[in-house]
Amino acid sequence: MQRPNTFFVFSDGACRGNPGPGAWGTVIQNSNEKVMATLSGIEFQTTNNQMELLGAINGLKELSKLLTKNLKNAEIYIYSDSKYLVEGISKWLPSWKKRNWKKADNKAPENLALWQSLDQLNSVFKTVHFNWIKGHAGHPQNEYCDQLANDALNDAGC
Repeated sequence: MQRPNTFFVFSDGACRGNPGPGAWGTVIQNSNEKVMATLSGIEFQTTNNQMELLGAINGLKELSKLLTKNLKNAEIYIYSDSKYLVEGISKWLPSWKKRNWKKADNKAPENLALWQSLDQLNSVFKTVHFNWIKGHAGHPQNEYCDQLANDALNDAGC
């Protein structure tokens, strides 16, 4: 069934050393499974969690550029093998916001600026569903995102 306002964002992060050089890869598809964009990026001093967050952030940024209008009608499904990303956005972030972006111990969450960026982008669309998928388990889009991230690292000589 075709759902014209439904889009899928698949993302993955990779890090060689934690911290160390890292990259993210993202694929955006429409409801017909047509690939709308493939993206990747690299940071030379980062963590795996930062790369997982940046994969989702850059996917939502690119999707907002591609759609340009009717963002509030778009339903987005994000798939990631990062429990840090999926649990963070669905379980931890609402509590952090209630406490003025503080954890229960009154300290700021790690990667606060990235979480805030993701939260802001999340609010642009009608609905964004974050879903966990098992990594390195043969999921084609997840494997492709992993390859994009690792290719970016290889191309940079990391």
